[in-house]
Amino acid sequence: MRKEIIHEIEIPDGVEVKLKDGILHVKGKEGEVSRKLKTEGLIFELKENKIIIGYKKATKNEKKLINTNVAHIKNMIKGVQEKFEYRLKVCFNHFPMTIEMKGNEALVKNFLGEKIPRKVKLLDGADVKINGQNITITSVDREIAGQTAANFEKATTIRMRDRRVFQDGIFMTNKAGREI
Repeated sequence: MRKEIIHEIEIPDGVEVKLKDGILHVKGKEGEVSRKLKTEGLIFELKENKIIIGYKKATKNEKKLINTNVAHIKNMIKGVQEKFEYRLKVCFNHFPMTIEMKGNEALVKNFLGEKIPRKVKLLDGADVKINGQNITITSVDREIAGQTAANFEKATTIRMRDRRVFQDGIFMTNKAGREI
């Protein structure tokens, strides 16, 4: 069934939004984010301090597209006001792990006593701070911060061993403001 779906997103004070060739630029006190949005066939307008996005006769596919774009825009606006923060904890039982930063990579040394360090790719735009056994990742873009945190977790996955016994690794404890 087709129906009219229109969302209005308020732009807060101190946030500047520009739309050019399907690319949305959002600028705030913490930084700037830009993203190419899929807006083909959608109503996409900037009026005063609101972003209007919708469709006159939307099917469920257009509804999905509208809701996805609305979620992305809200995350962009929230990110330029205050950065997204992910916290991770380094956990080990027997072999003490250390993490070292080298350019756009982090090296996880002595994981389960391994001689070769494991490499973690750090994405551009993510600020990584290592304080002992705590890692803090902050970024204006939620996806960059989340992917960098996931790269740390993924680098220390243990396969072919019993997870109940081998509990070493790097784990997320706080995910964009939510306790896990």
